[in-house]
Amino acid sequence: MSLWAEGAAPGTPYWWEGAETPALTTDLPERADILVIGAGYTGLSAAIAAHDCGASVCVVDAEAPGRGASTRNGGMVGAHPRLGWDALAKSFGGEVADALFAEATPALDFVRDLIAREGIDCDFRQTGRVQLAWTRVHFEAQQRLAAHVRAKSDVKAEILDRAALAREIGTGRYFGGILFPEHGALHPRKYHDGLLAAVLRRGVPVLGGAEVTSLDRQGGGFTAQTAKGPIRAEKVILATNGYTTPLFRWHVARVFPLPSYLIATEPLPENLIGHLAPGRRMMVETRARHSYFRVSPDGTRILFGGRASMREVDMRTAARRLHATMTGIWPELAEVRVTHAWWGNTGFSFSHMPRVGEHAGLHYAMGFSGSGTVMAPWLGAKAAWRALGDPRGETAYAATALRRHVLHPFARPHFLKAADLWYRFAVDAAETRAGR
Repeated sequence: MSLWAEGAAPGTPYWWEGAETPALTTDLPERADILVIGAGYTGLSAAIAAHDCGASVCVVDAEAPGRGASTRNGGMVGAHPRLGWDALAKSFGGEVADALFAEATPALDFVRDLIAREGIDCDFRQTGRVQLAWTRVHFEAQQRLAAHVRAKSDVKAEILDRAALAREIGTGRYFGGILFPEHGALHPRKYHDGLLAAVLRRGVPVLGGAEVTSLDRQGGGFTAQTAKGPIRAEKVILATNGYTTPLFRWHVARVFPLPSYLIATEPLPENLIGHLAPGRRMMVETRARHSYFRVSPDGTRILFGGRASMREVDMRTAARRLHATMTGIWPELAEVRVTHAWWGNTGFSFSHMPRVGEHAGLHYAMGFSGSGTVMAPWLGAKAAWRALGDPRGETAYAATALRRHVLHPFARPHFLKAADLWYRFAVDAAETRAGR
């Protein structure tokens, strides 16, 4: 049987079907108080925050706005730190670890309010999200994480043993899990385009195809040369995350692009969806493949993503790997075909934590490490407020760090080739044995 459904679209995100991007600005202004580089979630939220503080703003993007991860991700909404409290305390100290945990609820509330205030129709639902323990050791670690989440934040976290997990997912592959009932789901393309429409309603110029090719600091401001011409700005916010270009050498040495691949199944019978995912939760794994999956917003398909590779591979290879992982969880899907397969870059830091800060006068928010649906707009707004000296810019994510690593001495992440082999054949094999 062919993996591909008739009319399948390898390389095209499922989210792009029927989408129409709002009309963009055609003329670049001569100057702005704030120039935002990047028109994804981070940059658009920064533009809204800066404009609403009274600043004149311009947003530029090398591609069409949203062509990157903002319209390619899994659409999962949650904000608790990726790392446990002990790991955060070891890296940044106990006080910062406490503050990072405490910031989870405000960040999630910010995004909910943003969606409601701007009237963004993006299929947002509070579905809850389950983190699935692949091994017994992983489940023990989850119990410690849940205890820290409850102690250090207002985030609700419930431990699910195997019996309770059976109400959430139709498989016996996992040892248990954590349920975050306040987390949710959305349609990432509609979310992005709603943010873009909110920026354009404010009269803020947004230009695609306007890659910044040089950025010179002169006096108290900057002059940026773009593909659409020059612009003078008092402040600049870099909001490019996993799509940062080598022009910004300091940043690309500290945040590297890690591809994430996704597939969409053909439409499935309602009773099969109900068997596979009876809780209709967002779901993520603890194993190194970092599989994540969900039911589509219309309730008809499974959308399945993960690290089919840690570097770029052709979409047909990636789709085969994802399909094999999916059927390892749900054997019932062995004969189900794929209609869409695509990928996008996540921007990873070596600490696996985002950072908002300033370097050489350039403000930035990046390194979201797979948590950008909430953290990108939250920290984009923080970066704008910090650039303008607004006290709302205070955040624990200014106390994290973007560090260099000996494995990443160049602009391109050459180490990912070796890392891909290590994870696929060593770590994955060990986790597979432990998960039996």
